This record gives sequence, structure tokens and C-alpha cells, in this order.
Amino acid sequence: MKSMIRLRMSSSDAHYGGNLVDGARILQLFGDVATELLIKHDGDEGLFKAYKDIEFIAPVYGGDYLEVVGEITKVGNSSREMKFEARKVIVPRVDICDSAADFLDEPIVVCKAVGTCVVPKKLQRKG
Repeated sequence: MKSMIRLRMSSSDAHYGGNLVDGARILQLFGDVATELLIKHDGDEGLFKAYKDIEFIAPVYGGDYLEVVGEITKVGNSSREMKFEARKVIVPRVDICDSAADFLDEPIVVCKAVGTCVVPKKLQRKG
């Protein structure tokens, strides 16, 4: 089971100098994807328990468009292991003008993670 969201990082997402977006914002997006996956799988939002692997690979800036994907890779009694990937798919081209942007031929992977979520047995309505 997979889920995907695509959204633009705004200037309000930029937390550091040079319009750099905080890595915690990417993890928040992984959490949003996890919530959708749990609703699809169990009919409940569940809870994020832990990440066991997070890798920040490339910088993200305000104005970048990200595609964030996740999938359930392992199902236990109440635990759901998931893998996530965030990819930059559009980048602004302020060197040309304020409204110019490029859709990337090859997305740039900016972050990968593996995490575990839990849906208590009494809240599982599907599967």
C-alpha cells in the first residue's frame, strides 16, 4: 500500500539562512503520509512510534516542490513499518525571473527514512 503527496515549500517553511528548509519539515510530511497510509490500511490515524533510519541527502529550499511517498512494508499485530522518500521535482529559477521554475527530468531525492507506526488493535477497523 502506497501514498503520495506533492506540495511546494514556501518561504515560511524556510528556517535557515539562504532560504533553507528545516529537515524537521520533511519529517512532518512523512508523518502526513504515514497518517494517510494508516487510515487506508486500518481506518484510524494511529500514532508514529519511532524512526529507525533517517538520511538527509540534498538541501530543500523555499520554492522547491516536493513529492513525498511512503509505503507500508511490514504489518504486525498493531505495528506498521513504513519506508518514506521525499523528492524534489520542481525548482525555482530566480536567476531568470521571480516566477520562472523548472520541472526536473530526474527528481532529486532529498530524504529517505524508515519508521514504525502503531494502531492499537481496538481501533483497527479494516484489514
